[in-house]
Amino acid sequence: MTGVAPGIFRQYDIRGIVGQDLTVTAAEAIGRGYAVILAERGLQGAVAVGRDNRPSGEALRDALVRGLTGAGLDVIDVGIVPTPLLYWALHHLPVVAGIQITGSHNPPEYNGFKCSVGKASLHGEGIQRLRAIIDAGAFPSGQGRVRHEKILSRYVDDVAERIGPLPSDLKVVIDCGNGVGAVVAPALFKALGVEPTWLFAESDGTFPNHHPDPTVTANLQDLIRTVRETGSQLGIGFDGDADRIGIVDGDGTIIWGDYLLLLYARDVLARTGKGQPIIFDVKCSQALPDGITKAGGTPVMWKTGHSLIKEKMKEMQAPLAGEMSGHMFFTEGFYGHDDAIYAAARLLRIVADAKRPVKDLLADVPRFVSTPEMRVDCPDDRKEGVTQAALAHFRARYPVSDVDGVRILFDGGWGLIRSSNTQPILVLRFEASSEARLAELRAEVEGWLATQGVTVGASSH
Repeated sequence: MTGVAPGIFRQYDIRGIVGQDLTVTAAEAIGRGYAVILAERGLQGAVAVGRDNRPSGEALRDALVRGLTGAGLDVIDVGIVPTPLLYWALHHLPVVAGIQITGSHNPPEYNGFKCSVGKASLHGEGIQRLRAIIDAGAFPSGQGRVRHEKILSRYVDDVAERIGPLPSDLKVVIDCGNGVGAVVAPALFKALGVEPTWLFAESDGTFPNHHPDPTVTANLQDLIRTVRETGSQLGIGFDGDADRIGIVDGDGTIIWGDYLLLLYARDVLARTGKGQPIIFDVKCSQALPDGITKAGGTPVMWKTGHSLIKEKMKEMQAPLAGEMSGHMFFTEGFYGHDDAIYAAARLLRIVADAKRPVKDLLADVPRFVSTPEMRVDCPDDRKEGVTQAALAHFRARYPVSDVDGVRILFDGGWGLIRSSNTQPILVLRFEASSEARLAELRAEVEGWLATQGVTVGASSH
């Protein structure tokens, strides 16, 4: 089908700049192609559709629904909701699949589609199959119906019942970043009995205050400052579609996703028994698997990507999984998908029950020296070859994990070289016992990369 740019079909979702590579023509074609995907998988029934708060969402929603209904599918439109609420709807509405229209943590000119088939994410080969169906242009035709369903209050009631009342004296700052989490978070925390200090809790998909990505230090500065000014115990930030969480402790120190996951792991293992697998991605600190083992769990390192982590979690029947990037997944007490708002409520439950601040709860965890995630330009046609060459080179010298790229276990630290699934870059990360050791590890890996024609410049988290 003409008019659909191939570059929007990524590893984990469909994403692009609205009006350039992501158009209403593409949105309608995605709806029609999606009907074929469901038929191929033997699924018959309605599709839930939600969208975030970006200004482009309404036109894309109309086109997507036109495609879905034109292919004979019924649609239940759940309106403007965070991505986790679309996932929640898959468990509570009479649907066989769902599509969330969202640009996630990208700038406001982006938008996209996160697709679910059954309760699992469509990713990788599934997304490429959708692209092939659209290119072929052979779609079923029919006349599906659309009905609207409000789910915000039902979600609030469900989570509030699962978490239980929280002490009203909990002092917490929550930064919605003007993302779509703002449409539900205030109601939930009120139902839990907490009165946070709110930052940017007005839903505005142009993100007028700061970019809604709590994995970037610059985007946490308002949160850090307000936590310190108010003497709060904790600061919590959500990304644009509220499926990723970022936190800072009472001192305003950033607690990255791997250390946060350890807090959840200790809680789950203490309450539900030892020996269970806890899944995390290759970018996480060595402090995490060491801490999981110490708490009686079985650490399982896996591939980066929320769809891949969710799959592994289901396969291993793990109660908990998470990523460095702030995606946190709970099957113990929840549905197994990433939900930053639920994760925030669950963190407050842990802090309230322990009667100790996050800083104290993590006081016994070693603090290694690490780099942020570093992104190094490398053409798409070369990055896999460089990764394979790295595997051969370093495996001859050190213990190496090739679960996702090359994670090299040095004496006193580790280094990661990973080919990005979505961009023409290599992702690097290093961690060590000291600044001096970190510099040595970086020098060795970056020196080898230079022999492959890959130059490491400025890094960004």
